[in-house]
Amino acid sequence: MPFTTTAQVRFADVDPAGIVFYPRYFEMLNGAVEDWFAQELCMDFATMHLDAHIGVPTVKLEVEFTSPSRLGDRLDITITPQRLGRTSCGIEVVFAGEGRERLRAQVVLVCMDLNIHRPTEWPEGVRAAIEAGLVPA
Repeated sequence: MPFTTTAQVRFADVDPAGIVFYPRYFEMLNGAVEDWFAQELCMDFATMHLDAHIGVPTVKLEVEFTSPSRLGDRLDITITPQRLGRTSCGIEVVFAGEGRERLRAQVVLVCMDLNIHRPTEWPEGVRAAIEAGLVPA
C-alpha cells in the first residue's frame, strides 16, 4: 500500500507568477521521504543520521511537472516503492491536489554509511518495511 503525506503550499513556496517555484517541490519531496521513513519504515531521520550514521541521498531524480500548484493548495504526496536492491531503492512520488496530478517523480535513494560515504545494506527493519510496500511485478 502506498504511503501518503500532505504539504501546504506556503507563501515562501511560490514565485512572482503565483505558482510553486520548482526547487520548492524538491524540498517538499524530501520532507515526504522523511515522513515515509519515520511513519512507515519506523526509522526517523534523527535516529538514522545521528545514531545509526546512515543517510539516504537521492542519486537519481526524474520529474514531470503536470499541473501548477498555487499558494494555499494542499498537496497529497504519495510514495510507492518500485524496486529494492541491496543498497538502493526506487520509488515513485506523485503530488496531487484538488483532483489533479501536479508532479510525478521517479527517485532512486541509496543507503549510505555516513562515516565512510559509501553505500551500505539497508537496516533489516527498514528493508522489510520497504519490501512490504513494493508494487508486485
